[in-house]
Amino acid sequence: MIDLLPRRALLRFEIPIHYWDAPPRVDADLSKWPPRYLAPPLVMLEDAEPVADVYWAWNEYGFFAAFDVPNRPGRPHCDVQQWWRQDGLRLCIDTRDARDVKRGTRFCHFFYLLPLGGGRDGKAPVIGLHRMSRAKEHPPVEASAAKVASVVTARGWRVETHIPSACLHGWEPAEHPRIGVFYKIKDTRLGSQTLSVTDELGWNIDPSTWATGVLTRP
Repeated sequence: MIDLLPRRALLRFEIPIHYWDAPPRVDADLSKWPPRYLAPPLVMLEDAEPVADVYWAWNEYGFFAAFDVPNRPGRPHCDVQQWWRQDGLRLCIDTRDARDVKRGTRFCHFFYLLPLGGGRDGKAPVIGLHRMSRAKEHPPVEASAAKVASVVTARGWRVETHIPSACLHGWEPAEHPRIGVFYKIKDTRLGSQTLSVTDELGWNIDPSTWATGVLTRP
């Protein structure tokens, strides 16, 4: 039975997330992100090739992330009403890193991001805050202050976001420099890429399956 589990499910990860005192403008131009902010592609532990590059950073004002999905044939498809069905991203942050807690708390945030689907013409990016199923409590925040930008071409798509501290209940990096983190990239042509575990292990309801992000300073 254990042979059926992904290798990552047998490990606990601690991943550095580097400080950026002057974070980038949110415009989906990812050339400004230095390589040191790349998240490790843990999917390679299972001999799989990543479908995307993921960058992240932090400072006192919030969390920053960028996703680059190249080599996709054709433009992505997104459904704002049923955001989980088509192309898009999930980004989860637990501001208390409760790795032994099996259900979401008020510190557990589940954001979804879409490269398309917003605005009157459906071409604007979207970010929203999902209420985790079976959670003990939900975070008393909303995603309206978060910034998101995207670039979509015939050869891929990119999304960049700034989630300010106002959208992250309990964001106190000085006192709590260890956070829970998780992401999932879903591309209906290229496949999916997750940080630590796959869908079968219930990352969407169980924050103990997320990785630990260590907020590091220079």
